[in-house]
Amino acid sequence: MAIDPKNIELQRYDDGTPSVLRKATVYKDLHFYRKSEVLVQLTKAFCERFLPKYGDRTVDQMVQAARSIKQNIAEGCTDGQTSVEVEIKLLGIARGSNQELMEDYRDYMLQHHIKEWATANVERFDRLREFAKAHSDVGEYMPFFERWTDEEMANCALCLCHMVDRAMCSFIARRDREFVEQGGIRERMTAARLDRRGTQKEIIERQQEEIERLRGLVASLQRELAAIRGGGK
Repeated sequence: MAIDPKNIELQRYDDGTPSVLRKATVYKDLHFYRKSEVLVQLTKAFCERFLPKYGDRTVDQMVQAARSIKQNIAEGCTDGQTSVEVEIKLLGIARGSNQELMEDYRDYMLQHHIKEWATANVERFDRLREFAKAHSDVGEYMPFFERWTDEEMANCALCLCHMVDRAMCSFIARRDREFVEQGGIRERMTAARLDRRGTQKEIIERQQEEIERLRGLVASLQRELAAIRGGGK
């Protein structure tokens, strides 16, 4: 089904000129981005406290996976102003990194005989989930990084990973629907050009109408002037 350019919502500059750019997403305001920032700092603290400082590649893998979530969300939302396709692709990479990080935490928990609260301690998991839902800023978690046990930190990380994944899935779904309904940059460029032509046509038509009105006014004044001159003879 062809996309009707008239159905594409365009941003405009102050002078009314249509823009091909989509409305910018302020990614730092997104809860799942802010929670991804928490994951980066939490993972660094976890690795420093509970994993060997040397000879274990898991540390680099976990930290890089956490950073990849955050960085790809930021880059994807920024690039999304010009390309929905690139935004969806980068958010997909962020989801993959999120899944990788979850698996690393689960591997650690399996090796150290730590249970996932989501199934083994539902009451405690519910309290953790409520805390994570209400808090998205890294500063609210930092005081716990030196006090929590590896069990508490790992379960918190898994909880945050699940929340980030669900939120990203919803965000990607909205972008996917938008792309299907309104297309990408090419369709926006076409819509902007047609809108600009339509605006220019309307301006020309209004100018022509004004010219005709002024012509009529001039003709009327000329008739009145002629009548005045004729009456003075």
